[in-house]
This record gives sequence, C-alpha cells and structure tokens, in this order.
Amino acid sequence: MARNTVNIEGSFNCPECGKSIDDEELLKNYKVCPFCNYHNPVGAQERISMLLDPGTFIEYDPVLNTSDPLNFPLYKERIKKDQKSTGLVDAVITGKGELNGIPLVIGITDYRFRMGSMGSVLGEKITRCMEKAIEENLPVIIFSSSGGGARMQEGMLSLMQMAKTSASSKKLRKARILYINVLSFKSFAGVMASFAGLGHIIIAEPGTQIGFTGERGRSSISQELPEGFQTAKFMVERGMIDMIVERNEMKSVLADLLDFFS
Repeated sequence: MARNTVNIEGSFNCPECGKSIDDEELLKNYKVCPFCNYHNPVGAQERISMLLDPGTFIEYDPVLNTSDPLNFPLYKERIKKDQKSTGLVDAVITGKGELNGIPLVIGITDYRFRMGSMGSVLGEKITRCMEKAIEENLPVIIFSSSGGGARMQEGMLSLMQMAKTSASSKKLRKARILYINVLSFKSFAGVMASFAGLGHIIIAEPGTQIGFTGERGRSSISQELPEGFQTAKFMVERGMIDMIVERNEMKSVLADLLDFFS
C-alpha cells in the first residue's frame, strides 16, 4: 500500500492506489479518491463543515483538558504535540447543531489525536453530550474513528470510560432518544467495544476497518479467520452494522433518518 505522501505542490498520492490527486479536487470530493474510492481520514472540524448547516454549531466543553494522573513519561509532551498539530484540545469535539434544519447533538472523534483513543476527557465529553441530548430531547449522532484503544497512560481513569459511555448509551435508549453511530477509517478497541457499537443505527463509510483488535489479533485465538473479516463490507453482510454509506451521500442519508424517526 502506498504512503500518503506529497507528490508535487498542491497534490498528493492516494495511500491506496498511489495516484496523484490535486488538493482542490480532493476537497471537492470530500477527501475521497476519485480513482479508487479510498475514503481518506477526515478531521473533526472538517466533518462538522461537511455535515452541519453553516453557523449552527455550538461546541460543548471546549476547554475540557487531559490530565496526566500517572505522571506517565512523555505523555504531557505528546498531548501538547497533538494539540498543536490538530488544533484540538483532545480527540473529540462535541456540540449541538442543525442538519438540514433538524437540531441534533453530535460528537466526532479525531484519529489524528492519539489515534482517537479513549481517554478520560473523550469519555467525559461523550457522556456529557448524551446527557445534554436527553435534557433537550434531541437525537444524537456520533462519528467514531479510533485505532488506539484506551490510553494506558491514564490507567483505570481511561478504561472506566467504556463502562461510563455504555451506561449513557443505555440512558438514551431508555429515554427513546435516537442514537446513530457512524464508523469511519478505523474503529477499533475500547471505543468500538463501548459507545461506537451501541447505536440504534450503525453506519460505516466504505473501506472502514472495524473490530476489537487489529488483524494481528487473529493469531491470539488460534483460528483461521476469513480474508477481510474486519471490513465494513464483511460486517454489513453479517448484520453487525446496518449500512455502508458513501461520504458524499452521508448528509442526505442522515437527514432522511432524522426526519423519519422524528
């Protein structure tokens, strides 16, 4: 597989097919390769601009910051590095906005920040946005892109977020609040084993990798698993997710679902 490297000024090589794509063309195509349909990762801010009506987004808990409870070596430095490179405080943005005029609560994890891994701040922000949705009787959409599991640098404070976000997901069900999960790029480990796998409707973008461990984890169970067993295509064929939706159709599909269930 080719690396996502700069080719010439204003273009880069697709990490899947290796072909050169003009930056402007890629952005117009929602960061999807026009040659092989590879869905490049999308940052949280980009996702908001792709989906929500302009000027409607109000962010929740914008300054909630990660601590270093274990004084883990280099953890503070790595957090600061990710904050500088992404413009994010942590690996998730949550808030309220409108999609085609329909009010909703939204959460978007960002793979660029610690691989979208589960930490105390990510879990707290997801929980709070679900609680806000219950208070205001609004549907919830959460986009998940995570390959890092729970952050060992935060110990049990990180791991307990799986239980906390799962409990909040159950509160949504009890309150009869629509909860939609959208999986993109990679959705693994603690995030997938908690809030990202508990939606009433679970959607994936094409090519999304889904599972609890990476493909190397197949060796730990001493079983021969089928090729592509962690792909969105494999999952939808077996009922683990509900549908696969192209990125350029995501907004209209979500709007239809919100409209129907409202």
